[in-house]
Amino acid sequence: MSKFVPQPDLPAPITNVGVIGWLRNNLFPSPLDTAMTLAALYFLYLYVPPLFDWAIFSADWFGDSRDACTSGGACWVFVSVRFKQFMVGLYPDAEVWRVSTAAVLFVALMIPMFIKGFKHKAWLGAFILFGFPFIAFILFSGGSFGLELVETNMWGGLFLTLVLSFVGIVAALPLGILLALGRRSSMPIVKSVCVVFIEFWRGVPLITVLFMSSVMLPLFLPEGMNFDKLLRAMIGIVLFQSAYMAEVVRSGLQAIPKGQYEAAKALGLSYWQSMGLIILPQALKLVIPGIVNTFIALFKDTTLVLIIGLFDLLSMIQSASQDAKWLGFEIEGYVFAALIFWVFCFGMSRYSMSLERKLETSHARN
Repeated sequence: MSKFVPQPDLPAPITNVGVIGWLRNNLFPSPLDTAMTLAALYFLYLYVPPLFDWAIFSADWFGDSRDACTSGGACWVFVSVRFKQFMVGLYPDAEVWRVSTAAVLFVALMIPMFIKGFKHKAWLGAFILFGFPFIAFILFSGGSFGLELVETNMWGGLFLTLVLSFVGIVAALPLGILLALGRRSSMPIVKSVCVVFIEFWRGVPLITVLFMSSVMLPLFLPEGMNFDKLLRAMIGIVLFQSAYMAEVVRSGLQAIPKGQYEAAKALGLSYWQSMGLIILPQALKLVIPGIVNTFIALFKDTTLVLIIGLFDLLSMIQSASQDAKWLGFEIEGYVFAALIFWVFCFGMSRYSMSLERKLETSHARN
């Protein structure tokens, strides 16, 4: 009777490893996938080279008027000439340094948040959320500390987009958490109020909310009382976005096992202690993708403020493209706006993914 002799492990076929293996497994695993891959490559061959030629190789980059755009490619001169307007709107040239100072201060405050060895992230984060907005508002608006007053109707461009987004994100998250907790409350009145609030704001389009806050709200105020148009838009955005945030947070609360609540009670923790120390940290970690998705949607929805006379980045590009001196170059402006929005949205999505990996505590099976 022959004896079994184990054979040494043989290396995997070269077609299953490395670049060739990746191509075979991801692009050509079946005849249908192969056909779709070849069709996609042909599509790229047809459209990508002309696009790069228009946007880069045949584009006009330098000049101060449309007379410099003679190559037939993209006229980026339009963007460079109107760059200040796209960034800060009608903000006075002599006061633009205030916007730049606030931006530099914000970046300087955020840098330590990404350093692992920094020990005071909680205090710094609280200052960024609650202290920095007041400093920024004083710089932007002026009227005190010797700064010239700049009315909010002169704010615009990317600057206004970031202001609306930052205020909406900072205010909507805590309000959404409270609404989510209220909707899951055992107190009937609190629960009913939260349910009505959430369902009302989720059932109304944001464009209607902005219109009501800007046009209809002043009609119901006492004579002589008026709120700044930008402030009304901010309030409407926060209330609208908090309703969506509440549902995202509520989904995280429902995903927490019942045993976590029972464990918190067994430890003798009060309701707010159990929520703040045990339940909410786990729930928020679970719904990080949903929270960031809501933030990205808010960032893009700020373009709707055009209907109430506020000119964000996209609105400024539309206004500039209607100038008789630059008729016919609106495509370059829209491409520039799309690039700006993509950079910010992509950055938020990448950061959320890194935050998920950092907070991952599950035990994966080998």
